[in-house]
Amino acid sequence: MNAPDFNAACPLPIAHYSHVLMAHGGGGTLMHQLLEDVFGKAFSNPILDTRHDSAQFTVPPGKLAMTTDSYVVRPLFFPGGDIGSMAIHGTVNDLAMSGARPLYLTSAFIIEEGLPMETLWRVVCSMREAALKCGVQIVTGDTKVVDKGQGDGLFINTAGIGVIEHSQNIAPQNVQPGDVVIVSGDLGRHGMAIMALREGLQFESTIESDSAPVHEPVLELIQAGIEIHCLRDLTRGGLASALNEIAEAAGVNIAIEQKLIPVRDDVSAACEMLGLDPLHVANEGRFVAFIAAHDADRALELMRGHEVAAGSNVIGLVVAKSAPLVTVKSTLGVRRILDMPSGEQLPRIC
Repeated sequence: MNAPDFNAACPLPIAHYSHVLMAHGGGGTLMHQLLEDVFGKAFSNPILDTRHDSAQFTVPPGKLAMTTDSYVVRPLFFPGGDIGSMAIHGTVNDLAMSGARPLYLTSAFIIEEGLPMETLWRVVCSMREAALKCGVQIVTGDTKVVDKGQGDGLFINTAGIGVIEHSQNIAPQNVQPGDVVIVSGDLGRHGMAIMALREGLQFESTIESDSAPVHEPVLELIQAGIEIHCLRDLTRGGLASALNEIAEAAGVNIAIEQKLIPVRDDVSAACEMLGLDPLHVANEGRFVAFIAAHDADRALELMRGHEVAAGSNVIGLVVAKSAPLVTVKSTLGVRRILDMPSGEQLPRIC
């Protein structure tokens, strides 16, 4: 497919309207103009261009994986990303966690009346660029316009379809005693990037979100024949939630070590200032992998060959089959239970 001649620096395609109107969701001329000149122009591909009520496409042989998610981050733009690129990355990453190669996405926009058209265009441009980099196509979608004050700017819902082209069964229930636990990079940056922006916190350098697609290192692990028992992206609830969910599903005791967990100094400082544990803070470009012990070193080497996973590190192991339990050994050598967060510490971050 040849990409259309388009880039994020293009002028606004709708010059007559500086803000989204209720009429842009009314099914008439303005709605048609919005769909054609904004979404159609940005996301153009042979499947979407049929302008049918449903997308028709062919998938390669193998099992299909499907996921869906919604994005309500505030603010819409933040250091290292925005709601548009994050919607693409998050959907691609969810598919990757089952070992699927992402193929097709849907995207539905809930737009608040009065949203500047330039803001919508920036988000759409960002989504298009992210989709191109991830090698996926947005093949169908929807728009709704809600009354001013009812939508907080913009919400995005996505669904994604990918193909599983291997025989591995990657799932929490397959975690076994002796498995090595690897995280793909430093933790807590996305949540702290959002909170630093909201709270006006100043650091020597700006904390940028880690929002990024992680499917390439995952697919290389699979292609290399690495024995992967489970993958989980570390979004809301961070590492702590992911490990506790997996421990419960597999019925295992997971032991990790604080000193082995990569957390940047500025993120650690921001967490301390806000009274947060970086292990509870959300990420948008990080995952945890449970790897058979005999493949752990090779898996780590492969992961570190990708920029998005260059900071990968072994942080612990699965100790035994038992009542679900996750413990962390502090830098002082004291082991404590790592609980799942009791609630959402950082609202509206993804």
